[in-house]
Amino acid sequence: MMNKTIRNISLSAMFLALALILPFFTGQMPEIGNMLLPMHLPVMFCGLICTHRYGAIVGFIAPLLRSLIFGMPLMYPAAIAMAFELMTYGFAIGYLYEHSKWQCVVALYRSLIIAMILGRLVWGLAEVILLGVRGNSFGLSMFISGAFLEAIPGIILQLVLIPLVMMALNKAGIVTFKKKELIRS
Repeated sequence: MMNKTIRNISLSAMFLALALILPFFTGQMPEIGNMLLPMHLPVMFCGLICTHRYGAIVGFIAPLLRSLIFGMPLMYPAAIAMAFELMTYGFAIGYLYEHSKWQCVVALYRSLIIAMILGRLVWGLAEVILLGVRGNSFGLSMFISGAFLEAIPGIILQLVLIPLVMMALNKAGIVTFKKKELIRS
């Protein structure tokens, strides 16, 4: 039990560090960084590998910490909205995958797609609330553009890279795909 907790804390710290560092690779061209969504990947892996609790914590902390340390994304409204979005990704993908009858590629895709939809909905709601406080509006066209149209390359990257990495980790014996045992009464 203690070893698993230490493992999850250590891996979560690594995923948090990756979430802080990965945007530097695309940060020189903000248009590309906004499209590839580099902070999303470590948060989703954290939820899948370390459980939904750690994924949610790392997801919430990452954009806020990055904003405080590096000034990007801007704290208001971007980093705050992203904190709720990434928290939702980390929680949802981890929770859905952990509670799947089978932990396999199909369950992984199902968890990933549902988490991506929920995270984007939470981001949109956070933007509506945060911008509404200042009297600004956040309409449906802005939501569709920000959540889906501009993010298509990042969505594709997530749909391809996350299952590939998880399959490689399964093959290496680091993460195991499994069927849950049937409980007989």
